[in-house]
Amino acid sequence: MTALERALLWASAPVFDAQTRAEAARYLQQPEELFRRFGQELRFGTGGLRGLLGVGSNRMNPYTVARASTGLARYLQSMQGKRIVIAHDSRHGSRTFALVTAGVMAANGVQAYLFPSLMPTPVLSYAVREMAADAGVMITASHNPAIYNGYKVYGADGCQITDEAAAAITRQIDAVTYATLTWHTEQDARAAQWLMDVPPTVYEHFLARTLSCRIYPAACTPITVCYTPLNGAGMVPVGDVLGAMAGVTMVPVAAQTAPDGDFPTCPQPNPELVPTLALAIETARSCGAGLVIATDPDCDRVGVAVRANNGHFEVLSGNAVGLLLLQAILQQRAMAGTLPAQGEVVKTIVTSDLAFSIAAAYGVKVKETLTGFKYIGEEIGRLEQQGQEDRFLFGFEESCGYLAGTHVRDKDGVMAAMLICELAQEAAANGETLLTRLNALHDRYGMLGTRLLTLDLQGADPMADMQRMMDVLRRTPPQILGGQPVNQALDYLPGLGGLPPSNVLTYRSACGKVIVRPSGTEPKVKMYLSAPGTTAVQTEQMLDTLAGEVQAWFA
Repeated sequence: MTALERALLWASAPVFDAQTRAEAARYLQQPEELFRRFGQELRFGTGGLRGLLGVGSNRMNPYTVARASTGLARYLQSMQGKRIVIAHDSRHGSRTFALVTAGVMAANGVQAYLFPSLMPTPVLSYAVREMAADAGVMITASHNPAIYNGYKVYGADGCQITDEAAAAITRQIDAVTYATLTWHTEQDARAAQWLMDVPPTVYEHFLARTLSCRIYPAACTPITVCYTPLNGAGMVPVGDVLGAMAGVTMVPVAAQTAPDGDFPTCPQPNPELVPTLALAIETARSCGAGLVIATDPDCDRVGVAVRANNGHFEVLSGNAVGLLLLQAILQQRAMAGTLPAQGEVVKTIVTSDLAFSIAAAYGVKVKETLTGFKYIGEEIGRLEQQGQEDRFLFGFEESCGYLAGTHVRDKDGVMAAMLICELAQEAAANGETLLTRLNALHDRYGMLGTRLLTLDLQGADPMADMQRMMDVLRRTPPQILGGQPVNQALDYLPGLGGLPPSNVLTYRSACGKVIVRPSGTEPKVKMYLSAPGTTAVQTEQMLDTLAGEVQAWFA
């Protein structure tokens, strides 16, 4: 079907409401916008759906959500699946999309359980397992700007679906026509008992399991932490967990506390970005807090800033926070004599290689996965199937995602906020901060500077643009890196080192490493740089050199 044919369908078919039909009709007179909105169907992948909000087959709206949900319901039925858990964050359309998803499930004979209010992604992951559900859906676009929303699908194991499951669901979705879409209203679905609320005990059990993962359960040194949920789903659960910790005083950022899909004070609610923490740092200065914590709208990522001795707040990278938590967990487990035989730390291939040095110091193995926390969750599942779940010690990725414990199978911002606060408490008890702990870590294990570069793409088909860029790089790979010859070039596309095939390229020289991959959730190509050195200044200088070379690749 062409873009014009799709637009004509949306402008005339009775399945679409009058407002949608009228708006689709307007685009018939706007060729460029028509192609952007109707040039293709919104693609379903291992991350589910994610896209701009609006009318069109290539946008997030009730009809694209209903179509995806119909395909998912048919897939579940083919697998004898009978139960699904649904959650949503604070984004525009999230509650509506959650109800449409539930209504479609009800119309197709799948029992739907919906959280009565917004809830973080890690709680959804936990709930799927707690309730013995066959699948889960989280309505969120994670850290994307307000104009986006998304639809993440989870399997019965609490992980985001595998590539195989995504392909099978996609085949079911492709067979769904808009003319056949139907779903129950919330009232009808509840009356027929095909839609029910998730019991409150599920959330209570999640909190208890989270608190059971503390590194320093006896920590009680007073600290003040400024916390912002960035107008997302984290305020209640993070507040509940920090409120249960002796000595922790939490000061919320007033303008970012209430759920608000506009994210009015933070256009990019991504805690990886330094500007995202600006208002929280300003609040921390005014209230005397020494620690800043921010979670993204679905509360699975965490950003951290720490007050230095000069009063300036330093934002820690995702790698830095992950390495600090890794060191603390291994050190405490070693001191307590609870490190398991063949203990395992799991990180993604783009996450700091300094993890290998830390793990080796404690006789622990590092397992690398492809980018995406679902692969870390899958590794926990693999250990669980072998009866060795207790071997998992910690999982993290450079994009501010962390997990200690096996009850959640995705990155967990609630848990991470707790771990960061108690690590700050333990440091404070010894007259230190997270910054002095980080310096000590580098003194012991060495320096490895890291940096992320992104190339945003704004074309009508950014996915195709990203692929063209990767193809060019494969045809003409770089020969020099950091002023030295490239001595290793790896292509993960055929599958490498036991990992599934992935559109990733890695180049290494004596001076550093660069990994290039297209984003799976945003229209951008990501480039991960790392450079060893003896000082922070030295590593930054080499990262500058690498950045200049990498930017020239795509000039």
